[in-house]
Amino acid sequence: RKKVNDHPLTTCTMGARREIARTKIEHLQRIINDEKSRIARQDASTEFSIDVHVVPLIPRVKLRRQLRGHFGKVYALHFAGNSRELVSASQDGKLIIWNTHNTMKKHCLPLLSSWVMTCAYEQTQSKIVACGGLDNLCSIFALIPHVSRPSCELAGHDGYLSCCRFIDECKILTASGDGTCCLWDIERRQAAMTFTGHTSDVMSIDLAPSCNTFVTGSCDATAKLWDWRMPAVPAITFQGHDSDINSVSFCPSGEAFVTGSDDSTCHFFDTRCLLCINKFKSERTICGITSVCSSASGRLLFCGMDNFNCYCWDMCKDGMTCSPLWALTGHENRALSACYSVCRAHFSCSGFMPGCLPFW
Repeated sequence: RKKVNDHPLTTCTMGARREIARTKIEHLQRIINDEKSRIARQDASTEFSIDVHVVPLIPRVKLRRQLRGHFGKVYALHFAGNSRELVSASQDGKLIIWNTHNTMKKHCLPLLSSWVMTCAYEQTQSKIVACGGLDNLCSIFALIPHVSRPSCELAGHDGYLSCCRFIDECKILTASGDGTCCLWDIERRQAAMTFTGHTSDVMSIDLAPSCNTFVTGSCDATAKLWDWRMPAVPAITFQGHDSDINSVSFCPSGEAFVTGSDDSTCHFFDTRCLLCINKFKSERTICGITSVCSSASGRLLFCGMDNFNCYCWDMCKDGMTCSPLWALTGHENRALSACYSVCRAHFSCSGFMPGCLPFW
C-alpha cells in the first residue's frame, strides 16, 4: 500500500494528471505523423522510380518475317486456333492460307468477288474458313485439297459483310452494313437469329473466349455487348467515342474489350462495371484507328492506324498521358490505305498494301 501511495500519479492533482496524459497523446501523435510521412515519401519515391526507370516488356521489337504472295490490298487476316495457320483476304481475289512458321502457302482459294472485306478461321478444328464483302454473302470454304469453290454461301444481309467470326464448326456470326448481326446455322444454310439495335453500319464483331457473348462496333459510335444464348435480352450499350468505331476486340480474360475509332482514340471497357476504365491516344497522330487487338497476356494493346503505322500501348498505364511503347513502322510503302488488321498470336501481324504481311 505504501508503494502505491508513493507513485507520482497518486500524489498529483487532477489537473496534473490531465497534463501528463495530454503530453503522452501529443508524443504518440507526433510518432504517427512521422510514420505517415515516411510511408508517403517511400511510396512517392517508388512511383517515381517506376515511371523513370521503366523496363521494356520486350527488349527489342523488330521485323521477324514477311508473308508475300498477294498482289492487291490485304484487307483482313485471322489466325487459326493453334496460332500457326493464318488466313488472309486480299482484293486481288485470293484467299490464302499460310503456315506462319515457314512462310509457305497451304491453300490459295479463288474468290468469286474480289471486293472482300473480312475473313475468319474456325478456331477448334481449323478445317474451314470464311470470307465476305461487297457481295453481301458469307462464303465458307472447306480446307481440302484442290478446293476451288465455297462449300456454302450464306445469303440474307441487305448490306455488305463487314466482319464474320466462327462460334464453332456449325455456327458463325456475321456483321453487316445493314446495321444487323446474324447467327447462322451452317448446315441448314439459314439465319438462326438476327440481332438488331445499331442505327448504322456494324463494322466489327468479336467473340468472348467463352464464345457465349460477343461485342460489336458500329458507325453510330457505340459498342454493344450481346449474349447469343438469350436473344430476347437487350444488348448493353457502351458509349464514349465521337466517331465511327472501326474495330473491337475482347481481352483474353473475357471481362473487358477494347475499341478503336475514327476519333483517334482507343477505349478500354470493363464488362463488369460497364464503364470505360482507360483511354489511349497519341498526341502525335490525329488519324483514325482501323484495327485493335490485345496481346495474349492482355498487357499490351496494338492499334493499326491510318498513318501506315501500328502502335503499342501498355494497358496498365494511363493511355492519355503515357506515350506508346513502340511504333511498328515497317510499312514503308506509301499506300492509299494503312494497317487493316492486327491479330493475337506469338507475333503481331498487320496487313497492308501492296500484299505483304509483316510479322513482328
